[in-house]
Amino acid sequence: MQGGFECSTHKLRSGKRLDLLRSTQHDRFAYQDYRRLHYFRIKSVRVGARWHLIEEVPGEYDFASLDVFFDAAAKSGTEILLDVLHFGWPDYTNALAPWFARDFGRFVYALSRHIKGRGNCCTKFAPVNEISFLSWAGGDAGAINPHAKEKGSELKRNLVRAAAAGSDILLNELDGVRLISPEPVIHIVGDADFPGDEEEAENYRLAQFEAWDMLSGRLAPELGGRPEYLDIIGVNFYDRNQWVHNSATIPRGDPRYRPFHQIVDEVWKRYRRPLFVSETGTEGPARAEWFNYVCGEVSQARALGIPVHGICLYPIVNHPGWQDERHCCNGLFDYCDTVGNREVHWPLAHAILNQQHKLHGSY
Repeated sequence: MQGGFECSTHKLRSGKRLDLLRSTQHDRFAYQDYRRLHYFRIKSVRVGARWHLIEEVPGEYDFASLDVFFDAAAKSGTEILLDVLHFGWPDYTNALAPWFARDFGRFVYALSRHIKGRGNCCTKFAPVNEISFLSWAGGDAGAINPHAKEKGSELKRNLVRAAAAGSDILLNELDGVRLISPEPVIHIVGDADFPGDEEEAENYRLAQFEAWDMLSGRLAPELGGRPEYLDIIGVNFYDRNQWVHNSATIPRGDPRYRPFHQIVDEVWKRYRRPLFVSETGTEGPARAEWFNYVCGEVSQARALGIPVHGICLYPIVNHPGWQDERHCCNGLFDYCDTVGNREVHWPLAHAILNQQHKLHGSY
């Protein structure tokens, strides 16, 4: 079991920079947060390197904002899975620019040298988080940085170039590196009101594999992908990840809803790589029920011989909404008080403790 701290750092259209590690005060109370997780037998966390803070001036690096988490992890005995790029980059560069992969590679090299200087304090990295989602949300929908339209394919290719460059540097500069490729997994069905819509829906569904295919070099090898860059697969799955093409979300219980273990099975058969659930969760009182569903599906996947090595509850801490700063109650813990204490959402806490016994016994 793992906990993921909401680490989006993207820039809103207004120019405001989101920094949810700061707004949740995890950067202030990291040690207390990690020790609190240990009570629930969670000793691995996903957290992000905030590139915009580390390299405010091109070529000048200050890793103090990242060392806060490394120090807390070392002191508490916690393993960090580091997102190198989680939606945000410094103002001096742009994810659509032809030089973006160069800028990112330079940053990853500096990061690797810093980690080596700390005695290889981190060995598991997600070079670029959710290439598919960032390409759609930032390149087609215009919802997040770089706020573009009709540039999703171009952005995806550029992000793959950056991920490949970063992967190569990490593998060559550090010992024992494992690379993580987190991507959303989805299911889409055709709209029965539109004859022939099934084919378009299926093509859209299959596009979920493009980033992994590119990163491994089986698709568009000119982007620099190689088989070794697709190491550990992370599947991100939420209650909104299945829908009717160009229409509404498909709820569980609907006969069109595809069980999560079948989605995982398709990923496993396509790539034959170790995998884990790198993000899952929901908001409000359904948190425990959703978590139990995902755990049950993971148990079924394991029974089929699929090597699902963990589940990351994401986010582990409630956070302000990206656009409206509303109180998003989707974590195990709530906002903290002035000394770092956080209230626990106990229905989810009990589900986590109960499921740990079941999952450990099923593998």
